[in-house]
Amino acid sequence: MTHTTIRIIRDEHSALSAMLRSIVLLLAQHRRQGTLPDFGALRAMLFYVDEFPEKRHHRKESELLFPKLRARTPISRELLDRLDDDHARGERKIREVEHALLAFEMMGEVRRQAFEQAVERYVDFYLAHMAMEEREILPLAEKVLTDDDWSDLDRAFSANRDPLTGCEPEPDYGALFTRIVNAVPAPIGLGAGR
Repeated sequence: MTHTTIRIIRDEHSALSAMLRSIVLLLAQHRRQGTLPDFGALRAMLFYVDEFPEKRHHRKESELLFPKLRARTPISRELLDRLDDDHARGERKIREVEHALLAFEMMGEVRRQAFEQAVERYVDFYLAHMAMEEREILPLAEKVLTDDDWSDLDRAFSANRDPLTGCEPEPDYGALFTRIVNAVPAPIGLGAGR
């Protein structure tokens, strides 16, 4: 039986991976066509990454899941420290990407390459981070956490779900997710490919 928390983490990782890959694909398409991207859509996508994975998903891992693992086994402490550090660095890295987007939007073509490189570094960093969690941490959690641990985690992880996993967005975020879904092509959205 897969625990609710594990399913939520994997669903949120899948949604984020699809979002990040969509950004890279959109940028590559615009570069090939010699066109500028829809900066508003890119801002919305990066705001999503900053707002949900960075501030909510990571917080639940670092403040709830990881402490429970540290309490149950010494095996994972070094890896958990590294993943916590990744969470802190991820917040700084998304700011760098958002700044590079602003520079590209304001300064034009001379800043395209710097933005694309910042996105690629962030995507590589994030995909590696999520793979490590899924390969190392989630199987360990399934082995060592108690039913009470899972009950606490399931309640917390179910409290604010990522709308890109098919959950209803919170009222404050409804417009953001509508904009992303309508502007971005599949697999994230309903927008037409350019």
